[in-house]
Amino acid sequence: MLHNISETALTPEYSGMIKPIESCVHCGFCLPTCPTYSTMGDEMNSPRGRIFLIKETLEGRMDPSEIEPFIDNCLGCLACVSSCPSGVEYGELITPYRAWSESTRERSFTEKLQRFALLKTIPHPSRFRAASKIAHFFKPIARHLPKGFGAMIELAPEELPPKHEFKDHYPAIGPQRGQVALLIGCAQQALAPRINAAAIRVLTRNGIEVVIPKSQGCCGSLAMHIGESKEACRAARKNFDAFPTDVDAIITTAAGCGSGMKEYTHLFAGQDIEEQIQANAFSSKVMDICEYLDQIGFIPPKTNDSAEIKVAYHDACHLAHAQKIRSAPRSLLQSVTGITLLEPAEWEICCGSAGSYNIEHPDTAKELGRRKVANLYDTGADIIATGNIGCLAQIEFHSKDKDTPIRVVHTVELLDEVDRKERC
Repeated sequence: MLHNISETALTPEYSGMIKPIESCVHCGFCLPTCPTYSTMGDEMNSPRGRIFLIKETLEGRMDPSEIEPFIDNCLGCLACVSSCPSGVEYGELITPYRAWSESTRERSFTEKLQRFALLKTIPHPSRFRAASKIAHFFKPIARHLPKGFGAMIELAPEELPPKHEFKDHYPAIGPQRGQVALLIGCAQQALAPRINAAAIRVLTRNGIEVVIPKSQGCCGSLAMHIGESKEACRAARKNFDAFPTDVDAIITTAAGCGSGMKEYTHLFAGQDIEEQIQANAFSSKVMDICEYLDQIGFIPPKTNDSAEIKVAYHDACHLAHAQKIRSAPRSLLQSVTGITLLEPAEWEICCGSAGSYNIEHPDTAKELGRRKVANLYDTGADIIATGNIGCLAQIEFHSKDKDTPIRVVHTVELLDEVDRKERC
């Protein structure tokens, strides 16, 4: 796309926005895969429409306030990246643009309060647990509150599992094949600590030593994707100091976290050279649990005496589109005797969770959530497997009214369960 954006007008951390704009040829292949274009039906709520709007804004032809609604509607799912024949890295445009424009925005008091609540609760497990308990008492009046706060309360779980304390170190079982550090995440610690517990068991049974840095914190993805880059950088720096540099990989069990940490290179662009080097080194070691297990050669259970299981695999957007990981989880599941893998229709369309999107845009998120659940149920699966806690919670939430709810698990949980049954 031709443009008149002055490179000197953008500081180094934002100059990378120019390349995605130049790469877009306005072909329209992104349109069918974009969740907002498919639900809202207008050009400005499509990837190529937003690219054009951002170009006009960076050229000074439009004011950022004019395009805010269309930018805010974007889920950041990056399905457009998977469908783009020109290789436009849309994520390298939308994320920095949100950070670039945030300083000029005039948000209402309610919006400011909502963003404050998101950033000060979700990334902190103890606060998240406390907030979830409080939300339970406000559920009867949730529909009378401003949309964002009403959605927070509506989505809050009825109850949380007991708090799980992880040890610093888990030795490999049998001959050691590697050593990794595990990100245990923030909200996931409160919502489903069983996922990381399963990951540790699967890794150690596959000969991998697991270390869990105690001083680790949130990866910063939530802040990064809503334009709060300074907050994201603070979170990243904490993990730079917390994680050891001599491990084979830094493992994550949440697609959103893995995607965010792999974006540290872009997050620290234009900043202190030492921090850029640190960010590059850290990002280069980040791997999704399924990506890592597939790479080292996952050792499946020798037998599976359980009944045949039909598993519908749901592609988390930040695993399939952002990290381009689709074959690894499928390969792992198909390696287990007795599992039949099923593919839902519209795999590329987001479930509507998208970080904090289901809080900030609950109506669109609900429409996408119901659509995703319908496609998954149409497979006739016994179990739904996915690689992201946000997707898992969104699918469970929109399955509540089903007569026969289908169990939703993380991929690594299913691998762990089958292996544990064999050993019993």
